[in-house]
Amino acid sequence: MAHAAAQTLDEVVNGVEATYSKIQDLRADFAQTAHNKSLGQDIKAEGTVALKKGGKLRWDYKSPAPQQIVSDGKWLWVYTPELNQVNKGEAPKALAGPAGSFLAGLGKVREAFTVRFLNPANKLDAQGRPVLDLTPKSPTPLLTRLVLAVDPKDFVVRQAVLYDQFQNTVTMAFTKITVNPGLPDTLFAFTPPKGAAVVPLESR
Repeated sequence: MAHAAAQTLDEVVNGVEATYSKIQDLRADFAQTAHNKSLGQDIKAEGTVALKKGGKLRWDYKSPAPQQIVSDGKWLWVYTPELNQVNKGEAPKALAGPAGSFLAGLGKVREAFTVRFLNPANKLDAQGRPVLDLTPKSPTPLLTRLVLAVDPKDFVVRQAVLYDQFQNTVTMAFTKITVNPGLPDTLFAFTPPKGAAVVPLESR
């Protein structure tokens, strides 16, 4: 434990950058809590996520309602089976910012963010993980702050808290993380199911 506690901010940031610059793809399970500040409401969700360099991503929500968010780096599809509807948009617009390009953004933390420890007096959380407080150098309405709990051994992000301009938060905890499993590009291609309505994705 002692070596983890002694890590400086530079050591942790260097570790995250080195780790994520080497990650070509990853797969994980996630548990998500979205907190709406004005309503004081929490909405929980869970599922699996797959990410690949080049802006490819796939979020498969299993609960509370099934939903798929898929991007091949060029297009982004959001499929909601309950509505039998697919929203389609241009990925670079929809995913502007580090939330969409997690892999790219974390490979260059210092370039994209101003970084500090969340609590400089107590750098580690209850699980012994260093917690970084990141402020995007180019904030977007959907991402004004990012708080990351990092595994002290492999520097992989185990929990991320995203803040938007209204201080709503989305907390994501990642488990069963597999780094560089060699995911095929076909995983990030989406064909709308027969009969589903395809409507343009509104940029929020």
